[in-house]
Amino acid sequence: MSHIGTVKHIPKEVRYNFLQMAAPASYVAGLGRGASGFTTRSDIGPAREGPSAETIADAQAKRGEEVPDPDAMQDPDDERNLFAGTVYEADDEEADRIWESVDTRMDARRRARREIAEAEQAAKERALNPKLQTQFADLKRNLSSLNDADWDSIPEAGNLTGKRRKHNMRLEENQNGRSYAVSDTVVADIANRNILLGELDKAQQDNGGFDTPAADGTMTDFIAIGNARDKVLSLQLDRASKDAANGSSTSVDPRGYMTALNSQIVQTDAQIGDIKQARQLLQNLIQTNPKHAPGWIAAASLEVHAKKMVAARKIIAEGCEKCPNSEDIWFHAAELNTPENAKIILGRAVQNVPQSVKIWLKAASLESDVKSKKRVLRKALEFIPNSVRLWKETVNLEDDPEDARVLLTRAVEVIPTSVELWLTLARLETPENAKQVLNSARKRIPTSHEIWIAAGRLAEQSPTAIGDVKLEDEAEKTRKLAAQVDKLMVGAVNSLKKNQVILSREAWLQEAEKCEQDGSPLTAQAIVKAVIHQDVEEEDRRNVWIEDAGKAAQGGFYEVARACYVVVLETFPTSPSVWRKAAEFEKAHGTPQAVQDILAQGVQHCPHAEVLWLMAAKEKWVGGDVPGAQAILSEAFKQNEDSESIFLAAAKLAAETGEMEAATQILEKARVQADTERIWMKSAVLQRQLGQLDAALQTLEEAIKKYPTFDKLHMVRGQLHQSRGATANARAAYAQGCRSCPKSIPLWILAARLEEKAGVTIKARSLLESARMKNPKHDLLWAESVKIEERTGSTQQAKAVLARAMQECPTSPILWSMAIFMESPQQRKGRSVDALKKAGEHPAVILAVARLFWGERKIEKTRQWMQNAITADADWGDAWGWWLKFEKQHGELERQELVIEKCIAAAPHHGPVWQAVSKDLQNIGKSTREIVELVAQKLE
Repeated sequence: MSHIGTVKHIPKEVRYNFLQMAAPASYVAGLGRGASGFTTRSDIGPAREGPSAETIADAQAKRGEEVPDPDAMQDPDDERNLFAGTVYEADDEEADRIWESVDTRMDARRRARREIAEAEQAAKERALNPKLQTQFADLKRNLSSLNDADWDSIPEAGNLTGKRRKHNMRLEENQNGRSYAVSDTVVADIANRNILLGELDKAQQDNGGFDTPAADGTMTDFIAIGNARDKVLSLQLDRASKDAANGSSTSVDPRGYMTALNSQIVQTDAQIGDIKQARQLLQNLIQTNPKHAPGWIAAASLEVHAKKMVAARKIIAEGCEKCPNSEDIWFHAAELNTPENAKIILGRAVQNVPQSVKIWLKAASLESDVKSKKRVLRKALEFIPNSVRLWKETVNLEDDPEDARVLLTRAVEVIPTSVELWLTLARLETPENAKQVLNSARKRIPTSHEIWIAAGRLAEQSPTAIGDVKLEDEAEKTRKLAAQVDKLMVGAVNSLKKNQVILSREAWLQEAEKCEQDGSPLTAQAIVKAVIHQDVEEEDRRNVWIEDAGKAAQGGFYEVARACYVVVLETFPTSPSVWRKAAEFEKAHGTPQAVQDILAQGVQHCPHAEVLWLMAAKEKWVGGDVPGAQAILSEAFKQNEDSESIFLAAAKLAAETGEMEAATQILEKARVQADTERIWMKSAVLQRQLGQLDAALQTLEEAIKKYPTFDKLHMVRGQLHQSRGATANARAAYAQGCRSCPKSIPLWILAARLEEKAGVTIKARSLLESARMKNPKHDLLWAESVKIEERTGSTQQAKAVLARAMQECPTSPILWSMAIFMESPQQRKGRSVDALKKAGEHPAVILAVARLFWGERKIEKTRQWMQNAITADADWGDAWGWWLKFEKQHGELERQELVIEKCIAAAPHHGPVWQAVSKDLQNIGKSTREIVELVAQKLE
């Protein structure tokens, strides 16, 4: 057997001997295999460095690896790479020298500004954050005047740091003879020592009895001390109460003693520290600048806050000596002292600052009687004769108007430019003399509009001052007086313009409102008429003036608004809308006679405005003047021969007054002259009301042939057949109407209700489904479908239909109001919140919320939400019905009558229940009061 070679046997201890050998200095594990080796402190020991970059580069070169160039990633602008091979020549040196000189020169140019900015910044920094040595610089300067005795008298600071601070403070205070509270355990132990025991406990028996007291045999009895203190306090209170009973003076109020103790303000350590710091700062302030009065005032106020009135008075007195020309410091000194001392202080003050009105007024206020006040104020007027405030205070003290008038006469001589003094003097004079006073004031102050306004008010209140107005007719007298005041205010505006005084429209209107508020309506109207044309473009006049009238009426200034409407009507007499707005304003805020006067003038200027004729006739009718209303309508026929509205108004007036034959004749004439669908419909309704059903059906047949798309004709015909019990004819009438008028929602609803009443609920559902297809997203159709399901008793089906309806009409108030009451009682309130967010402020939703509060018997909340529903829409008749029903259940008769009166004033026309009740044949001719009573009964 041949062997290729033999392997020499190596002992085990020799084979692994290198493991005990030290590694080379540059050895890194895994470096030869291309790995990035690492070493730890356990490998290299403490403070041992790894291989250097040269060693690693040599190792990589030996292995044949490419050694990266260390300068490969060098900055290209660095001369080691880009200019590494160039020679630094003389021109390079010259260039560097030139650039260095440029940098030096630029630095020198900016050095001054930089140093100034740095100095300012340093000053600001020192002011905001002063050093500790700077704060105590003045105190350090005072140390130079101390002698050896003063130095020796300074106490040692002691150790106040760390845990020993409190201990050292206690030691020092105990050395001063003061006592402090000890631990609770010590007090409890001392209390136990004074208890008389019949036997000793086990611990005391073990210890052999009580411990022996101190060497001198004394022991502090804290219980006895507390009892003695309480006894002394009770004796003091008893003595004080006896003194009070005997009428002697005492400094202790026994009844309010504990209250006074409770009302004492206990300041915390932080507050005390803040006060001390503020006191030191203010002390430095008044020492460095003793002539600065606010510093003394602040220092005194700080002591007042610290409840040290004596120190405060001392500081403010020193401040008065340092700043004798400051009226504020004298005023505060008087405030901090008693009234008697304050008089003395103010006496010194008027010697130093005799021109201070504030000081004189304070001195007058300290006097107790009026005579002394007058004496002080008149003395003040000797020093300050041109002070309006002093004159006013002096005049206010006079009880006799004659003395006040004499004073004001002197005041206007001394201060001829004071408008207020002139006006006050004019108010004290007789009308004749007041006119002279105002004329004199106007000459002295030609730029004052207040004097002109006062002249207008004087002319309004005392007409004899501007001329003799003696007329029998009171209205004519008022008109004449208003014309004179208007003329005066026009002259006022022109005079002010000549003197280059131009007030804005807003300022003049505010003055007019002030005059109306002060009881001068004619002056207010005169101001409006004189200035309303200012700063308004010609094409914007009507809108701006109507807006001004609306703002004034909203603010309660009805005379100003009335004047605005007068100007609008004079400027635009042929505009029916302006006359209508003016009539509506008078109806809301004026008298019935004023409304009739406005409408009478309106129909004269706008004879073809049907609405004005109708409003005028209605006002006469409402006022009980039926012949007057008929006369107006007759005159309206002459101006508007073919007017549908006037024909219908005349027929309604005749029917309401019981003249049925006249109403029938009017409608027959109207069918010939006007020939409109509404006239045919009203004719059929009147015949139905009179019981002429066949004639009514014949009229409807003729009308439908002429006007097949007028849905009300089909509805009236269907209701006629339905009232006669002809269900088939009614169904045919409604079907024809739905085909001719597919967009008429009430017609579809009437057809569905007919089928439901006939017992064919499936047909009713089908009709409403067809109506929804032709009129998508209409909430009334969905609401009727929900009601049908409710009436049939299918609550779950009603909820399902309502869910579909709300998906198609998510913001419908009618659907949301139904959804609230379909929820369980626990979820209705949350549903109502969603309804208010989604459906807005609609009366149907607000009524639903009110009914929720009603169910919870929250009476006031229910009443408030009922009012909110009326505010949202006063024309919604169902809201008035619900409110009246609520008041009948929970309110008094006065509240019920108030609701009815408000309903009559609002005259509602809409609402599902309201319309059904008001248009019922049995309720034709009934008043609003009767209708709202019936609605309240029908609501469920």
